[in-house]
Amino acid sequence: MTISRGLLLVAAAMLVMGVGCANKKVAVNPPPPPPPSSTPMRSTPTPAPAPVSASNTPVPVASTPATRYPSAATRARIDQLLARIEDAYFDYDKHTLRPDAIQALQADSNELRDILKDYPDYKLTIEGHCDERGSEEYNLALGDARAKAAQEYLAGVGIPASQFAVISYGKERPVCEDHDEACWQKNRRIHFVAQAQQ
Repeated sequence: MTISRGLLLVAAAMLVMGVGCANKKVAVNPPPPPPPSSTPMRSTPTPAPAPVSASNTPVPVASTPATRYPSAATRARIDQLLARIEDAYFDYDKHTLRPDAIQALQADSNELRDILKDYPDYKLTIEGHCDERGSEEYNLALGDARAKAAQEYLAGVGIPASQFAVISYGKERPVCEDHDEACWQKNRRIHFVAQAQQ
């Protein structure tokens, strides 16, 4: 009986311990976090900016590029001016501008410059002419030198040389066909014409 009594005591002691432990809270592992969601998280929408009244917003003005070619009215004015510009004349076998040639160019060059500066695509042609004496090749070179002398003068008063084409007709386009000095003098000249619009 002593053994069973001892066992009984041990069993009672264990029971008491078990009951005492039963009141103790056992730490429980927290549940695992939920698996990541395959759908993206939605963010709260950003509020739209408040509308701006039209009266406070500057409206951009559409700028039209300035035309680089004159209107019909301006071209007519240029044509009148060219008709008024006298041909500049040269001495025999020379291409330097004489005082009367400079005066002819000077008379209307400022007005021509003021018109052409606004239209860089508008071009004029300076024609160089010679009298009938000399070879065709020689007169073509002399006519070219005369036209270039006028071009240089006009560039000096502010008209870009790029607005002038230079061409020599040599002795091919005389304005007078007599065979004397008075007629030859009329043929040794430069003449201005407007180029056709392209």
